[in-house]
Amino acid sequence: MSADRIALKGLRARGRHGVLAAERELGQEFVVDVTLFLDTAPAAAGDDLSRTVDYGELAQDLVKVVEGEPVDLIETLAQRLADVCLARELVESVEVSVHKPAAPIPLPFGDVVVTIERRRA
Repeated sequence: MSADRIALKGLRARGRHGVLAAERELGQEFVVDVTLFLDTAPAAAGDDLSRTVDYGELAQDLVKVVEGEPVDLIETLAQRLADVCLARELVESVEVSVHKPAAPIPLPFGDVVVTIERRRA
């Protein structure tokens, strides 16, 4: 696996994920962090965007997933986001964190985060 990384942190989007009816009806903000592992040397050598990952385009695709079809678990959402990242041919592996800062927990808390790591098969 390459030691090179591209990280996109704090991507915000509104989704309707969760097991409670209110979460599905009202929706809430989710925050996504992704770290892509890939070899960036070819892109750097040629100063060529086509030899790396366009993180602006990736951000748009990730937001579509968060805003799209609701799921019960943020673990499922994290997997869908990882699949989007791994669909980019140059990505060898990815770490995805999904934050749910407004999770329905009846106690004071700072954040709920699920983090997964996935590798190309």
